[in-house]
Amino acid sequence: MHPELNLQLMDTHAGGDVSRIVTGGICQLPGNTVRAQMEYLRDEADGLRRLLLHEPYGIPEMSVDLLVPPSDPEAVAGYIIMEVMGYPIYSGSNTICTATAVLETGIVPKREGWQSFVLEAPAGLVHIDALVRDGVVEAITCGGLPSYIHTYRASINVPSIGNVTYSVAYSGGFYALVDASSLGFSLHLNEERQLAECAYHITEAIQAERGFSHYTLGDVGPLPFLHFMGPLEHLSDHFYRSRSATYVHPGVICRSTTGTGTSARLALMNYEGMIKPGDRLETVSLRETGFIGEFTSVRQEGDHEVVENTITGKSYVLSRADIVVNCEDSMVDCGGLTHILTSAHPD
Repeated sequence: MHPELNLQLMDTHAGGDVSRIVTGGICQLPGNTVRAQMEYLRDEADGLRRLLLHEPYGIPEMSVDLLVPPSDPEAVAGYIIMEVMGYPIYSGSNTICTATAVLETGIVPKREGWQSFVLEAPAGLVHIDALVRDGVVEAITCGGLPSYIHTYRASINVPSIGNVTYSVAYSGGFYALVDASSLGFSLHLNEERQLAECAYHITEAIQAERGFSHYTLGDVGPLPFLHFMGPLEHLSDHFYRSRSATYVHPGVICRSTTGTGTSARLALMNYEGMIKPGDRLETVSLRETGFIGEFTSVRQEGDHEVVENTITGKSYVLSRADIVVNCEDSMVDCGGLTHILTSAHPD
């Protein structure tokens, strides 16, 4: 008899973006750092990502976060982020969900009020502040990656759309930043399909024309993200709000505004001289959910003004599950998967 193959999951969402946290069932991955473990998963065991983001177990609009041992003693846990576009080294919504799962599983015991701990992402250490009230995780604030503007107000001709003006920010991945109203969008839910189609064509055109290189990381691959920006509301001396929508190539409009999308917008606002440290921006999604980004400081790195920031949001637990991996199912591809399942190696 073949052993039953299984995985332990906690499904969560932040701002509407569902993150499937893999809490058990995966062998220790090779690699001395979380980044190295991510590279092994990407190159040698991509079956886990494919399994959980496609039918019959999931859909491409979800994300997956695998809890792994940290390499830095300061961190309580490591995590590897998986999305339809691959393996981003950082994500705000996934970090908010993972931090919540770390508390809900008891890796970090809950304490009433604010408490702090550190996670290790492929991008490095991430500082977490968590607010617990009556045993419920009410808010997670995580450090956003240092963000900067790579390209300001470039123009490209996009077939079927015409000339599009865009800026490019780095905030954990490269983002094309596009004014939604210039393309006729008001960023409401009934526009979701049209937004995805429009972003697909713009991203394809930018990818075909040029690539982008980070000032320390070098080439990090083709442009994967586009962030539609709505009009900016100045609600008080230090608080702004904007409707927003983030696109992940190919074809996905995120349910939330995303943490990295919010960080990218903060970098643009700083570049344009609109904000100063201490100012906050609430981004509001097509589903009326939101994240709050805070611009905490800025520094000069060569030619770039690099924005330090935090992202605050709330994650909700949706389910805890022990799923059965049916490799005999014609809809399931177990390639690049069984060699990392603990249940496939009972001894």
